[in-house]
Amino acid sequence: MNHLISINNLVENPTWKTKILIWLADRVLGIARMNKLYQLHQMQGLSKEDFADRLITLLELDIKGLDELKANIPREGPVVIASNHPFGGIEGVILARAIGSVRPDLKVLANKGLGIFKELKDYFIFTNPLSQNDPKNGPSLRKCIHHVKAGKALLIFPAGKVSYFQKAKKRISEHTWNKIVGRLISLEKCRLVPVFVNGENSSMFYRTERVYFRMRMLLLGRELLNKTGHNIVINAGKSIDTKFIQGDSFEEKAALARALSYAQAQSWRYTWPADTVTEYAPLAQETASELIAEELAALPASQHLSSFKDYDVYYAYQSQAPNIVNEIARLRELTFRLHNEGSGEPVDTDGFDATYTQLFIVKRQSNRIIGAYRMGRTDKLLQGQANTDLSQLYLHKMFEFGENFANRKAPCMEMGRSFLIPEYQGSYQGLLLLWRGIGAFVSKFPQYRTLYGTVSISKLYDARSVALIQHALIDSPGAQNVKPRNKLPFELHPEVADFFAQYDASKHLSAFLKVIEADAKDMPVLAKQYQKMGAKFHALGIDKSFNHTPGLLLSVDLSKAPEKLLKLYLGEAYEQYLRYGEAD
Repeated sequence: MNHLISINNLVENPTWKTKILIWLADRVLGIARMNKLYQLHQMQGLSKEDFADRLITLLELDIKGLDELKANIPREGPVVIASNHPFGGIEGVILARAIGSVRPDLKVLANKGLGIFKELKDYFIFTNPLSQNDPKNGPSLRKCIHHVKAGKALLIFPAGKVSYFQKAKKRISEHTWNKIVGRLISLEKCRLVPVFVNGENSSMFYRTERVYFRMRMLLLGRELLNKTGHNIVINAGKSIDTKFIQGDSFEEKAALARALSYAQAQSWRYTWPADTVTEYAPLAQETASELIAEELAALPASQHLSSFKDYDVYYAYQSQAPNIVNEIARLRELTFRLHNEGSGEPVDTDGFDATYTQLFIVKRQSNRIIGAYRMGRTDKLLQGQANTDLSQLYLHKMFEFGENFANRKAPCMEMGRSFLIPEYQGSYQGLLLLWRGIGAFVSKFPQYRTLYGTVSISKLYDARSVALIQHALIDSPGAQNVKPRNKLPFELHPEVADFFAQYDASKHLSAFLKVIEADAKDMPVLAKQYQKMGAKFHALGIDKSFNHTPGLLLSVDLSKAPEKLLKLYLGEAYEQYLRYGEAD
């Protein structure tokens, strides 16, 4: 055969000793078997696509995940597809064939060992991963940069070598990714698609490379043939605009790309518990606007908090405004159902509605409620209660509050059950009205310096995203004088955890969410709002009474919030609020 070196041609007149060595080498390296496969199935001269298809068919590979992979590849524009390198050969063929079917302009930066397959050479830009000083590597890398700058697709295995057993980690893992991928994904308008190919080579491969690491290159042909009949699962993240790839150096960006690849691993998955609500009763009928108008008119003038254009913000108690609170409960249920958090009942209500304060926005002309917050004033709720009895607090069901937590030290407001009706979600105006209402309320009752509550993280988020949010936002877990009664039973992937041990998790959180979430959503808007207020995040718990919804517990010391936001929400009263208690 013209393209693969036959072991019989290695020497012209072999001695019997040489023949034995050659036979042993062939048994180990699989050269003759590959030669036979190549000739028997007439693979010489095939197009790169036909050659790849025939090789995959001959090896009887069952490959899953290709449809997801192809769907996540942008159809035009510069894109870098970065993958782990578990096998050292066949994954390059599989990925090149699949990606090339949607991006004919694809090039693959690959180990020059794959040059034995001459039919595939049009896919590849070759490099020598065993020699960083190989003079041929420089032009290859420059060719990659030029290719991406030209708006084309590039598949790269940035580890430069096959995954191997790392003694320090006690597991098979990728080598540090070359900073070239960091350089590539910094190019203007480039997108990144992180890919993870699941699987490992044989135990013999890892034993051999631990004795002498350069032997792994010689064993790759044998390992390719050993994949016959294997199931190979490929997981691909969503493509991400590299403006979300943060990093102070190409090395940091390369490390992030590596972690994003591992975040796709099939082994790092978790299925949320089945919904406790499987059937939804019809929503209660909308409360007549006349009833809402009557109750608004009967409220003391002091309970009107703010006005803006056609909107008013009030607070009220269920005993004062039962129809308004019932409509709030109806709208909560309507809104929460959209996020897989509904109770399934005609209204979302419980016994806490009778004791908590309702803050709500009304559209003036129609008397229509568009959003609300439920606030628990801890000094009122716990008045006369034993210091250990926190049962009047809703969040006591989710968290064990230590003696030094804010709600046991001073008057606080427990914030919860917030919503904006669907047409106002994502509206800056709606969120601003709620916060101006809160600002006006604390101006009237300045003893409330701390707000605390949970941000619900819908089960519409992937569990990986929730684990990442928990890790990135919570300060010193376990040392915040509060513990969740029901923890998230899902840990970070160890390679992702290693990345966060070196780099700032909060800086890179958005990148992970963008590639994991099917709709590329970022952190919950309310969590971002609290972040701007200087929130401290304490714990994440599962609310089993709220359809197993994860809730991120946080607190905000309003007296230490940014002055710009205090002026925005409290208006002219902010200075007086800050001076509260000075005379004491």
